[in-house]
Amino acid sequence: MVPEIASQVALVILGLAVLLVAGDLLVRGAVSLAAALKIPALLVSLTIVAFGTSAPELVVTVQAVMSGNDGIALGNIIGSNIANIFLVLGVPALIYPVTTHVLGLRRHVVIMLIATAVFLYAAYGPGEIGLRIGGVLFAGILIYVAYMWIRAATGNAEDPILDEVEEYQAAAGVSLKTIGFLAAGLVGLPLGAHFLVSNGAELAADLGVREELIGLTIVAFGTSLPELATVFAAALHKKSDVAIGGVVGSNIFNLLAVGGAAGLAGTAAFDDASRALDLPVMTFAAIVLSAFVLTRKDIGRLSGLVFTAGYIGFILLLAKNAGAF
Repeated sequence: MVPEIASQVALVILGLAVLLVAGDLLVRGAVSLAAALKIPALLVSLTIVAFGTSAPELVVTVQAVMSGNDGIALGNIIGSNIANIFLVLGVPALIYPVTTHVLGLRRHVVIMLIATAVFLYAAYGPGEIGLRIGGVLFAGILIYVAYMWIRAATGNAEDPILDEVEEYQAAAGVSLKTIGFLAAGLVGLPLGAHFLVSNGAELAADLGVREELIGLTIVAFGTSLPELATVFAAALHKKSDVAIGGVVGSNIFNLLAVGGAAGLAGTAAFDDASRALDLPVMTFAAIVLSAFVLTRKDIGRLSGLVFTAGYIGFILLLAKNAGAF
């Protein structure tokens, strides 16, 4: 049993690594191709990059729903949003305060709260994300992208969500490298998702824990690592203002785009444990972050310590409920 579990953990980590690398290559290849086709950089930012950077979560969720592993699909969304706030903002704040004085951030936080409310309705109302609610969520992300496009096209181009994607704008032109990036991304994403979902489900079964636990911990933490690395580097250079826009944007896309895709791909049902613990923690995290942004209060070192401790406490509570100790 122990060798089997070790093998499954290794394959889950391998799937996660393939997903992250493939997602990044797909975005870079698509941006280069779009630039060569003279597609406006702004449109690239709001579509290819915005959706592409959420591609790992999106593909994992669709794969999980289609294979009947709802726990991994929903745990991925919920766990990523918790990790984005408490971990991705908490750890860098220990180094340098994360400022909330970012132009336009408040309106995005309001959108995040609305998306959270719709997601909660699905969980505590019908208890699942089906075609109808999935359609509403996905329509929400299309409206959100259209809203940002209109704002930017009318001269309001300075936006914390758009700032997140500048790193992808340098590459341009079609080359063998571009084609290679696209091919690697298109092949790697479903391959990585298959490794992660199938072995994650087997790992949960062998450990005797709910699938959500795998989604909430290994998958969510892994898909949040790129954001954590980016924000950590920004904090070291005392430029933490780039962090918070990325976190809010990522959470919006997780709820609307990834959550919507889950409903359009099939039906993802919430379990009682998620409604009792995971969702309240996700909601609390969203409210806490919103309070900081709406009151323009920076996330200082003490708050960062509380955020980080809160995330560790959440993981320990999950482990305790799973009978790990």
